[in-house]
Amino acid sequence: MNRYFTLLLSGVIAIAISCNSCSKDDSGTENVGVSQEETFDPVAVTKTNSTKIYMHYMPWFETKESSGNNQWGYHWTMTNKNPDNVNANGQREIASHYYPLIGPYHSGDRDVIENHLLLMKYSGVDGILIDWYGTYDINDFKALKENSEQLIDMLDEVGLKFAIVYEDRFLNDIVQAGLAPTVTGAAKTDLGYMQSNYFNTDEYIKVNNKPLLLNFGPIVMQTPEEWTAAFSNLSTKPTFLTLWNESNEAGENASGEYSWVYENNANLNNFYVNNLPNLDVAMGSAYPGFHDYYAEGGTSTVIGWTIDHNNGATLDETLSMAQNANLDYLQLVTWNDFGEGTMFEPTAEFGYSYIQKVKTFAGVQNTGDVFNEISKLYDLRKEYKGNPDIQKKLDKAFNYFVSMQADKAIELLNEIQ
Repeated sequence: MNRYFTLLLSGVIAIAISCNSCSKDDSGTENVGVSQEETFDPVAVTKTNSTKIYMHYMPWFETKESSGNNQWGYHWTMTNKNPDNVNANGQREIASHYYPLIGPYHSGDRDVIENHLLLMKYSGVDGILIDWYGTYDINDFKALKENSEQLIDMLDEVGLKFAIVYEDRFLNDIVQAGLAPTVTGAAKTDLGYMQSNYFNTDEYIKVNNKPLLLNFGPIVMQTPEEWTAAFSNLSTKPTFLTLWNESNEAGENASGEYSWVYENNANLNNFYVNNLPNLDVAMGSAYPGFHDYYAEGGTSTVIGWTIDHNNGATLDETLSMAQNANLDYLQLVTWNDFGEGTMFEPTAEFGYSYIQKVKTFAGVQNTGDVFNEISKLYDLRKEYKGNPDIQKKLDKAFNYFVSMQADKAIELLNEIQ
């Protein structure tokens, strides 16, 4: 799916029969203005670090306007928070120790997606790893899938890629609801959907010429036979990665493992020392910290540990570990899991500091300091929501950003302000 954006800068100038201002060539013929077109194809960010950098992404946030029941989604409220309550600083009450710089949002909002993808692009991220719960209409899975596909639909416009992180933890719920006869049958349906709708697109991440697929586990399907059955209808078996130390549960179906965040950074070091040398495909991780809100949010989930953000020192350490491991693939954990406090997304507490560190790690070249300007684009989108003329100008600013003409985008934004 390749889209091209062009804007007509000047139309053909009409020939005026009696126009003293018209210039003529030697033959006496007027010079007619020639139309010029400005192309807006996505341009890749220039980086010095060859590691492929992927961002784990949660598509699960809902607002009152998007939820369908006039209620804020669970991931902003958990069991006891009400975002309709606004404090003296203008911040809504949400189930998180941290507050998104753009405020709580709907994951399917195009303006939000535009903001997220531009920030990631300019920080040197190559693609998005979408936390994906499947195709069945149970719990909030339908909304998650719709939000995910709103994100996917914009990736080609920005020039980023994606892959799926499959959650098998709720397959038993699908069977118990009578929506599938077995957990492997349910997984086979989900994987068939991925093959038909995701795997063969230009934007899907390929590793070793096969679609990349991660699994957050396995949690339910814990035998090689189950995964063999689940993959049986696929024309090409994916490059399949499980969580660290879990690949034996998928057997020969697993191509490797990826690390995550767990308790302390020594665990991550163990992955690099003990797991990575024995894996055909290994994906490391970097994270800014871990500070969940489950207890304060009144849930039954108990984690029992935290990893302090340490004013960015934790992220510095985990990025340094990734650099020293000479990784081919790095997953950033996560863009926006506010409930667990692992977010790279700009916040009121940390500003743009985390994505600035990613930008430095990636060795992004010649982009300038544009994160605040990208947020200005979002603010103007919302301020002039009902103004189609301004929105067209903002579309042009977006196109300037994706084609790496940030100076022109900023000039246009300043004109609108």
